[in-house]
Amino acid sequence: MALNTADLKKVAGGANSIFYYTTTDATGTSSGQTGSSGYFNGATNELKQNDIIFVVASTGGTRTIDMHVVSSATGAATVTTIIG
Repeated sequence: MALNTADLKKVAGGANSIFYYTTTDATGTSSGQTGSSGYFNGATNELKQNDIIFVVASTGGTRTIDMHVVSSATGAATVTTIIG
């Protein structure tokens, strides 16, 4: 599936921001999942390097939570994240 920007919520801000995102996509690194380079491209104007995204995902009905750190440069065409 793809990013649903309506489910990406900014919960704190400052020099770096913290976001909460909920999805039925699996968290991981394969194509189309939330650890992929480019998954968050639809939010490139809101995200900047070192922002944190808490992702609550669902795989087969099992809920998981992961923290992603935006690793691409601010304003990059492709948003990349590191699952940490």
